[in-house]
Amino acid sequence: MPDARAFTESYLRQVRQTLENLPLDAVARFIEWVAEARDHDRAIFVAGNGGSATTASHFATDVGKGASLGKERRFRILSLTDNVGWITALGNDLSYEDVFVEQLANYARPGDLVVAISVSGNSPNVVKAVEWAKAHGCRTVGLIGARGGRLRDLVDLPIVVPAEHYGRAEDAHLVITHIVGYFFMET
Repeated sequence: MPDARAFTESYLRQVRQTLENLPLDAVARFIEWVAEARDHDRAIFVAGNGGSATTASHFATDVGKGASLGKERRFRILSLTDNVGWITALGNDLSYEDVFVEQLANYARPGDLVVAISVSGNSPNVVKAVEWAKAHGCRTVGLIGARGGRLRDLVDLPIVVPAEHYGRAEDAHLVITHIVGYFFMET
């Protein structure tokens, strides 16, 4: 059996290296855009698949509850990954590529913020949602991995995590969303 402690040390070393090389200016701009959405009563929509879906849900919870509770100005944020009935109906009746874009068609308005989370940057349902959002006047942010995929050039604000490894990229995406959420909770 491989040495579990050595693996753990190596993994953590690589996570630290990834975090030390985050694009801090892009993260700061993300914070500014989230503040602008709140200050102008714009909605924030978050989408992703798999681990990125749980990051989307976690981010929406942190901002919707943690950064809003007891505050004069609250965030209107929704994870598009959380309505299982709607997602499965859309996937079954249309296609899985439509599970986010069809929710945006019901809720999103020009000026809203759409946050796309995809390590590959190529998830068809996430890409389609961003294309729709841009065509309808929404601002777009992408949390993506080192390769960037289609989202790198598609979103208004790409936040490219310098990792191709899915686990380390997802770790960094969660850290970024925590930075954003806790900015509003602690400042």
